[in-house]
Amino acid sequence: MDFDKVISSRRSVRKFKKKIPDWRDILEAVEAARLAPSAGHIHSLKFVLVDKAEIIADLSEATGQNFIADAHYVVVVCSDSTQVMRSYEEKGEVYLRQQAGAAIENFLLKITELGLGACWVGEFVEQLVKRALHIPENVFVEAIIPIGYSADISKKHQKPSIDSFTFFNKYKEKFMKPRKKVGEI
Repeated sequence: MDFDKVISSRRSVRKFKKKIPDWRDILEAVEAARLAPSAGHIHSLKFVLVDKAEIIADLSEATGQNFIADAHYVVVVCSDSTQVMRSYEEKGEVYLRQQAGAAIENFLLKITELGLGACWVGEFVEQLVKRALHIPENVFVEAIIPIGYSADISKKHQKPSIDSFTFFNKYKEKFMKPRKKVGEI
């Protein structure tokens, strides 16, 4: 699938078919996530691939979103802030969030390219997730991503137009003024 098609076809999937994905495809998506930018080349992200139904049910409960329990696999993305905070102090937390967002988007795009569906879930009770997966206290849970073959036939949501959020040279400037050529007054 070409890149623009992958981007335009990626969507949040909340209904999954019974067909079970190949877990190796999910590892391909983790590999794509690994290639995302990282602050100071410090790779702080960890990925937990869950296939046990009882753990998936616990994660569903931790999010309050029942559709997660229907997924065959769930990936939980975590970040260990130790090295980034040591290198960048208070800015390290911002860099961790940026790194996580970039990696999660790479992951979701690869999942889409592989013909799978997923949903980035950011609302959860972190302590419940940590308890279910035995995640250490110093590790931050970034996202929960249920994965499967999409059974969602709902209409894709309309995205805002580029004009609504793109500005030129300063905030709220809606138009690009042509550059003057060398020698013009």
